[in-house]
Amino acid sequence: MRHLLTLHPDSRCDAVSGIEVDVVRSVNLLLRYIVTGKPGALMIPSVVEPRRADELWRHTCFEAFFRAPLGEGYIEFNFSPSGEWAVYRLDGYRQGRRSADDVPAPRITLHPNATGLELQASLELSNDSAWRLGLAAVIEETNGRISYWALKHPAGKPDFHHSDCFALELAATLAS
Repeated sequence: MRHLLTLHPDSRCDAVSGIEVDVVRSVNLLLRYIVTGKPGALMIPSVVEPRRADELWRHTCFEAFFRAPLGEGYIEFNFSPSGEWAVYRLDGYRQGRRSADDVPAPRITLHPNATGLELQASLELSNDSAWRLGLAAVIEETNGRISYWALKHPAGKPDFHHSDCFALELAATLAS
């Protein structure tokens, strides 16, 4: 199913006219971020060997947050167009953040095109669990401007960790 990310009301972005995310749950969970706009105006990091890295959100980065329907803890994924990634576990709202070494590394592929880019991230997450999902993107333009995109934004400054951002329900998929 495809979902539209919206630009935070305090952000401005001349390089992107829209971001959509396809969410496909099968053996793995596939997230496909589709960015439409002016690709030459996007600051895209150079591709490197896939590896874990911190502070990816400081530049163009795509994010996904997973929380069980009950409970405060959640998992945060960061996907860089460079191929770098990060996975964190948090005990509650911005609390107890630590590297989630038990979560398999996502598989990230980047597909630039004439109208933007697509980033695909394949995640190995349990299909027998329901999740509340937050989808987001940080976009850096070549002029240095940063903008913030999400399924839903809370009031105030951009904050992808806020409970309002966990706006998508992802049902468990039971094996037959």
